[in-house]
Order: sequence, then C-alpha cells, then structure tokens
Amino acid sequence: MQFNVKDRPSMGDTPLHALDPRMKLVVAVLLIVGIVLTPERALPAYPLLWALVASLAVIGRVGVWRLARLGTVALPFALAGLTLLFTTPGQPLATVGGLTISDAGLLRFVSILIKSWLATQVSILLSLTTPFTDLLGALESLGIPQTLVLITSFLYRYVFTLNDEADRLRQARASRSAAPTYGRGGGRWWWRAQVAGGMIGNLFLRSTERSERVYAAMLARGFSGQMRAIAPPPLTWRAALPGLLPLLGLIVIEVLARLWWNG
Repeated sequence: MQFNVKDRPSMGDTPLHALDPRMKLVVAVLLIVGIVLTPERALPAYPLLWALVASLAVIGRVGVWRLARLGTVALPFALAGLTLLFTTPGQPLATVGGLTISDAGLLRFVSILIKSWLATQVSILLSLTTPFTDLLGALESLGIPQTLVLITSFLYRYVFTLNDEADRLRQARASRSAAPTYGRGGGRWWWRAQVAGGMIGNLFLRSTERSERVYAAMLARGFSGQMRAIAPPPLTWRAALPGLLPLLGLIVIEVLARLWWNG
C-alpha cells in the first residue's frame, strides 16, 4: 500500500507543532468563527486577519505564500454566492446581461471570497502542524461523540485503501493497453470512456470486498467498536497559554472592526 498523503508535514519542532492538539483545535475553530463573523464592511480587518494567520504560519515554518496558494481551493465553492451580486439591494454599479450589480452585492460577494480563503488557510495550517491521530484524540477529549470520531478515523484510513485499489486498476489497464495510436490510453475517446466506467464499477466492488477483509482482520485482533488510545495528559494553563495569544489578536481585530471600521 502506498501512502501518498502523509502526516510528514505535521511532524516538526516549532512552537506551533508543540502546542497541545486540543488547544490548537479550539483556537482554529474560534479563528474560523471570528473570520466568518467579521462585518463585511470592515475592510481594514481582512489584511489584519491574514497577517494573523500568516504569523502563525511563520511560527509553524509553513510557507506563507504556499499556504495562501493552498487556501484558494475554497474559492470555486465560494462562487456559489455569485447571485448575491444581483440580488442584494444597493446602489447599481453595472449591468451584465440585463442584471444589475449593486455595490452592496459586490461587497458581500467579495467578503465571502476573502472569508472562505482565510478560513481555509486556518484549516490547512491546523492539518499541516498536527498529526491526524492527534486531532482525533483532541476531538474525543473535547467531548465529540465517539461514533463521529470513529467514522472520521475510518474515513481517513480507508482513503488509502481506495487509493491503493485505484493504483492496481491503473496498472492493470496500462499493462493491457496497446500503443497510443489514437492518443493517450491506446484508443479513441469513447473506448477510453467505456474503460473508465468499467474501472469505476470494478473499483467500487474491489474496495467493498477489501474493506470487509480489513474489518474481519480488525475483529480478529480484538476490535470491539472503539479505538484504544493512551489518555492525553491534563491540559494545564502553561500548555494553553500560548494558544491564547492568537485569540487575543482576533479579539482586538474584531473590536476594531465593529467599533471603527463597520461604517
């Protein structure tokens, strides 16, 4: 089995890596909530929020521009709010195809894009500085239902099983394909589409069968419906204090956003 998605980036010796996973998870959630609740008219708050996230990336030795680039993965989903340009009441700015873009709609849409980009960076930074197993332990320690934690754990682990089966199918197809006379894959586009459809169905069947074998192996090794793990140490004030600093910066930004910049 090949593990292409690893926890290697989450292993480090920076202060951000060393912070307690429970505290990191709580801080990340509060940062995302604060970003989402930032008033859309408080435009000066957005550069400060990005500076806050970027400073955490510097502490964790994660490339700031790399993190910013990875955060753009959320932008296509944020385009779902494109209709706000035409449906939000406000002063008209332009007309496109008979639809009028308002200033309030443009401001709301841009704020959604920026907030999605910033919140995604926080989530990515958390995953890059915290092993996934530690995140699961933090979720369970914070009172998240064990069933939900177990489902998340299985989802993460079975991704590798699915990827392994897909690699087997791709290798089998490559070994049985003729020379690329008609382009990549050894045939015309409808032939490749038919092969791809068969591979998807085969992947579903093979993954189901393999998951059953994995589950049988787990039962044979004493699995009783819950993952056994070492209980984490108590969360002390000394361990939690560094995590309060980003929250202090967030509070200052939100106060300024509501008192002075929300005009």
